Amino acid sequence: MKRYLALFIFFLLSTNIFTQNKNFGFEFDYALFRHDSTSNYLELYYSFNQKDLTIQSNDTMMFVEGILKVTIMDSSEQNVFIDREWKVRGTHKDTTDLYKSLIGQIGFLLPEGTYRAIVGGKDAVDTSFSRFYSELFRVNIYPKNRLSISDLQIASRIVQESPNVNSIFYKNSLEITPLPSSIFGINQPVLFYYTELYNLLLKENPDPYKITTVVLNSRGRVIYNRTKKILPNVDSRVEMGAITLTKYPTDTYSLVVSLIDSAANYNVSSFKKFFVYNPDIIDSTTFASSSRDFLSSQFGVMSVEECDEIFEKSKYIATTADIAKYLELTAVESKREFLFNFWSNRDDPFQADDKDYFTEYFKRIDLANVRYNTLAKQGWKTDRGRIFTIYGDPSEIDRYPNQIDSKPYEIWQFNSIEGGVIFIFADLTGFSDYRLIHSTKRGELRDENWQRRLLHF
Repeated sequence: MKRYLALFIFFLLSTNIFTQNKNFGFEFDYALFRHDSTSNYLELYYSFNQKDLTIQSNDTMMFVEGILKVTIMDSSEQNVFIDREWKVRGTHKDTTDLYKSLIGQIGFLLPEGTYRAIVGGKDAVDTSFSRFYSELFRVNIYPKNRLSISDLQIASRIVQESPNVNSIFYKNSLEITPLPSSIFGINQPVLFYYTELYNLLLKENPDPYKITTVVLNSRGRVIYNRTKKILPNVDSRVEMGAITLTKYPTDTYSLVVSLIDSAANYNVSSFKKFFVYNPDIIDSTTFASSSRDFLSSQFGVMSVEECDEIFEKSKYIATTADIAKYLELTAVESKREFLFNFWSNRDDPFQADDKDYFTEYFKRIDLANVRYNTLAKQGWKTDRGRIFTIYGDPSEIDRYPNQIDSKPYEIWQFNSIEGGVIFIFADLTGFSDYRLIHSTKRGELRDENWQRRLLHF
């Protein structure tokens, strides 16, 4: 029963599965690392559950075999960069091998661009047993002139100063065994992680950097927070660590590693989601707090109307569960306490200083009302206001207000989010209400053919 529950949970967390046998155990993950000024190195991690592969034999041995299929094309799906298959074999000595996984990784160099990867595995004997995933991702070249951080790789084990230099998992004197399923818990109680930090010598002063490692649960609460300092004495370095998850309740979590230059008030972050399955652990992480704390806070004297207004403006960072819970509340005391707990658990651990997140968030609300007000909407309710409220000022803005052949539009670049993302807003109606028409940020509106919406008809 537990096995099928775990498979179901992973299905919910996985990328888009467009062709699959739900009971076929194949998983994959990937991470991008710096290579040179024109391309990044894509590491793709995969695993087959041996119990789902047909047992075969030859004159010398019994074995199982899977087929790994990888297709990578540009986002238009017109140009194919990679289209290959590999056979992956594992020995079968006894029934204990059925509970093992065939884990491996392959790598490719990719130039800057947006790609679609179709990655799948199938049984070499009966290819109807298969599972395929489709993933859209962006390759952004790591810049030479600013601090940056690679993707996070999640692993089941990291061996330092490994002598096994011929291992496919060997890099930078480490042997890193990936965990493509990203599922931890009873059988895998420790999460290992690896990332790379670039351009550390660009710092203009000798003050150390801060590295913050944070784990957030599905409600956005910080349940693990560690900070250390490193000196800018090398241009690039590896950052790795381990987190024991034996006491974490079943939930979806986010691991975030941030590199912070406090003097320059600049930071870059990388994050990865993972899942913990610990059915015997009771979730004791609540939003409860002492009544004295919340009564003495700014929320303790708010009216019902003030509470409702605050929460309405807080919805950009609220979960579906938060919204449902707040809508159930009627008494002013319960709304006050909810808001106190909601914001006290959302102090931003990625800020280069110790600014209060609530204060900073509502400063952005006020600024959005100044910058982005329209005749019909307050500034914070517009698309530009929403993105500014959540993420702050962009690294760069390119404005095109008076194009002859297109409607006015703006391109916002955020260098410190997911390795670099863009948001494109357009004034489609002519009333200065710039709507979001495309973004490379995960979870935001994506339209690779956004230019057609700018045309005058």
